[in-house]
Amino acid sequence: MDFSLSAPLLELQARTRRFIAERVIPFEQDPRQDAHGPHEALRDELIAEAREWGLLTPHASTELGGLGLSHVAKAIVFEEAGYSPLGPVALNIHAPDEGNIHLLEAVATPQQKARWLKPLVEGRARSCFCMTEPDPGAGADPSMLRTTARKDGDDFVIDGVKWFITGAQGAQFAIIMARDESGAATMFLADMDEPGIRVERLMDALDSCFTGGHAVVRFEGLRVSAANVLGKAGEGFRYAQVRLAPARLTHCMRWLGAARRAHDVAVAYANRRQAFGKTLIEHEGVGFQLADNEIDLHTARLAIWHCAWLLDQGEKGRHESSVAKVLCSEALWRVVDRCVQVLGGRGVTGEAIVARIFSDMRAFRIYDGPSETHRWSIANRIARQAAAREAAHADTQQKAAGHD
Repeated sequence: MDFSLSAPLLELQARTRRFIAERVIPFEQDPRQDAHGPHEALRDELIAEAREWGLLTPHASTELGGLGLSHVAKAIVFEEAGYSPLGPVALNIHAPDEGNIHLLEAVATPQQKARWLKPLVEGRARSCFCMTEPDPGAGADPSMLRTTARKDGDDFVIDGVKWFITGAQGAQFAIIMARDESGAATMFLADMDEPGIRVERLMDALDSCFTGGHAVVRFEGLRVSAANVLGKAGEGFRYAQVRLAPARLTHCMRWLGAARRAHDVAVAYANRRQAFGKTLIEHEGVGFQLADNEIDLHTARLAIWHCAWLLDQGEKGRHESSVAKVLCSEALWRVVDRCVQVLGGRGVTGEAIVARIFSDMRAFRIYDGPSETHRWSIANRIARQAAAREAAHADTQQKAAGHD
């Protein structure tokens, strides 16, 4: 694996870093944002800035107007964007739109791409992904899906409730996961202003970085044409993996940038703040925490790059993305938690960006699969591999006995 960066990628990294520093960070105190994320007007202004810098929706294909980034290139650009809570909003690479763009490029028909994907890539629309449901519906276990899609002539009629739907408030369209009459999961595309879709309420959450916040969405008699089935009927769970494996990794990329920002703030403070006759960083209790930060940041970056490299080689990367998701979500959380501690009173107030990053990042260990679910999946894979090795060993032993 050669992780050296090409000259064009180094230029793109530097341009993205400069864009975040010069054009995005100054907006961090803009009043057009609240507990439910940046307002549409602020998002529109940030999108315009990124468009001017040639950085809008860089992960989309060049045919759609993006930069057609490889997974490794995304790792570089997304980390730089994540350095500010508003960076992913500006570049149009935040969840859920980033993952939805990837899914639609892979699965949608030409007509669906023209209607929904093109304005999404251009930053003129937002979307949401409706799979998670309140108890006892689908969550970490998608097989518990309860939203139904009943065939009625040329249409499907969808009924159900979704919750923690990121970006639903103000989104132009939704990708909806529902169970059809055969019991299989199917994905549907629908405009959010259709009769039968209602955003019931916004949910108060720890994070405040997603435009549109998180919402409870109800579907009552929503009619969706068969032409608006995304991909093939009954293939919803398979398409979810097409979307989720790269999306888990891009979360890691963005949050790596956020953790690096928190670390930079903590290091600068520890280098100038005096206590007991010397700077904080000279005290081992602080210096060792910052050293551990460096270790965690380095380990997370290597995990991301390795997984991105595998995806670029054509590997499915589902197992590796689970490993990276757990490793990064927990390592980067440790980094930001230490930064709060190093900053003391500044770390728990709005006097530094770190408190905001701390609140935003806590959910990272839960969304796109909590750490416990990924560990369970990893353990199952270990068990299967061990069983396969035992079977192969037994077969070898049996053949050797036959020769005797």
